[in-house]
Amino acid sequence: MRFMMIVKANKDSEAGVMPEEKMIAAMTRYNEELAKAGVLLDLAGLQPSSKGARIKFAPGGKPTVVDGPFTVTAGLVAGYWLIQVKSREEAIEWAKRAPAPHGPGAEAEIELRQLFELDDFAPSPAIDEARKLETELVRKK
Repeated sequence: MRFMMIVKANKDSEAGVMPEEKMIAAMTRYNEELAKAGVLLDLAGLQPSSKGARIKFAPGGKPTVVDGPFTVTAGLVAGYWLIQVKSREEAIEWAKRAPAPHGPGAEAEIELRQLFELDDFAPSPAIDEARKLETELVRKK
């Protein structure tokens, strides 16, 4: 089972405030634990929304681009880990072991979401094509 552990943004991450050295060291140790356990697939911190854009889709219309920054930080993502574990409970345990994402003195939240797998969908020609593409992508790695 694959899960994404999503670090929610706050005013400091949106302002581009870089983490302190102690925080970087704590995150590095945690990332090494995930890697040594063989559960880490990917991870990254994200630039502030001021460097991002949203592409909006309206019925019958062309997609439109809205440049950041986005004024409401609630729901914005500051970073993520992508992990592969045996259960939701194991994913929760890994998330609970993470250092406080914005430092020990700041409020923070990690949202945990399971990824869809192709096996979650009913068989169909589109799913068969998706499996072929997935197989090709895995071979290229």
